[in-house]
Amino acid sequence: MAHIPTPLHTTVHGSGPGILLAHGAGGSIEGNFAPVIPALSERHTVVAPDYPGSGATPRATGPLTVDALSDGIVAAADAAGLETFTLVGYSLGTLVSVRTAARHPERVRGLVLTAGLAKPDNRADASLFLWQRLLAEGDLQAFARLTALSAFGEDFFNAVPEAEREAFYDALAQGVPAGAAEQAGAVRSGDTTADLAGIRVPTLVIATTKDTLVSPANSRYLVDHIPGAEYAEIETGHVPMAERPEEWQKLILDFLGRHGL
Repeated sequence: MAHIPTPLHTTVHGSGPGILLAHGAGGSIEGNFAPVIPALSERHTVVAPDYPGSGATPRATGPLTVDALSDGIVAAADAAGLETFTLVGYSLGTLVSVRTAARHPERVRGLVLTAGLAKPDNRADASLFLWQRLLAEGDLQAFARLTALSAFGEDFFNAVPEAEREAFYDALAQGVPAGAAEQAGAVRSGDTTADLAGIRVPTLVIATTKDTLVSPANSRYLVDHIPGAEYAEIETGHVPMAERPEEWQKLILDFLGRHGL
């Protein structure tokens, strides 16, 4: 069992109904949610914890699990004084969000699940195996190229000018958090398929239609198995916060407004 550093390093923004953020593997609050936190915090209290090995949270001492990450973000909500909250989860954060909703139904008011999955399919698992292998070898330049191939949509990636390509890879390599391998492991071992049918809160599933890391078929699975879930699409790769942040933000805010969350 991994030791989860307690508490997770957390920032709190704004005031109003609670929003609890759950970021992706190999990401951070800053990397995944910085474009949307200002708008979310205009009318909400946004609690933003970094997983072990991301941001200022120390790295875990062993493997991470979805359950342990759920415990960590709920503790962050407790520390911020949030009794109830809407979970906004991205990638790995969708697994963490669904598990949290299943374990704490009295506290979760809604779910927004972007580029998500209930468990990794063969393609995601193979990509994450390569993540872990390259990180174990310390080959961040190869990892950066794998990330570019799998995380960004074809049009976005190919639009990087040739003269800027090496700097693009360097920036990706420098941005890899210390806990990326353990976070990838949490995705590989995660499985929330048994939790989906019991979800009873308003849910928005946002598929990233050009995603080759977590196929949009995984988002459609979530929609099909979460009662009453709403579905939206963004024509982007796995990182809508980089490719289409305004569109992503609008979908989230519109959903929150429709349901009074």
